[in-house]
Amino acid sequence: MAEYMKKEEVLKQIIESRKSVFPKSYSNEDIDENILAEILNSAKFAPNHKRTKPWRFKIFQGEDKKKLGEQLAQIYKRTTSPETFLEKKYVDISDKISKSNAIVTIVVNFSGLVPEWEEIAATAMAVQNMYLTSTAHNVGCYWSSPGMIQHLGDFLDLKENQKCIGLFYLGKIAE
Repeated sequence: MAEYMKKEEVLKQIIESRKSVFPKSYSNEDIDENILAEILNSAKFAPNHKRTKPWRFKIFQGEDKKKLGEQLAQIYKRTTSPETFLEKKYVDISDKISKSNAIVTIVVNFSGLVPEWEEIAATAMAVQNMYLTSTAHNVGCYWSSPGMIQHLGDFLDLKENQKCIGLFYLGKIAE
């Protein structure tokens, strides 16, 4: 019984301390590959109707991460009118990317077997599992869903039944 209570308290503490931590609070340290793998692996335990496992995650690090940042900056520049374009926001896109150790694209793969909302919900639960696992390892993270993600389809080689619904930023928290 005591062990059960201990697990319950640990779980409660992780759930209650889960929060979004933004790249400005990340250190330059790399996240251990085993921890990163564990964070991504935790997603597969999310409930999903008819076992469609609708989430599709692609992790970007190093040079690939830099290319993603360049792509997002170009999308912002291309899709923003000159009157509303902000140089600071344009620069901030690349800055957030560079301060993150890894970025995971969050994509829903619509199977057609269940209502779309169920597959979006299952994907969100998979991301929540990643949030909780990140928290347990003291890894900062947050889910961003800027309008630019609507234009990432070609870059991510998405199929017609897939949609990018966010970017999951990850980084070791600076002391």
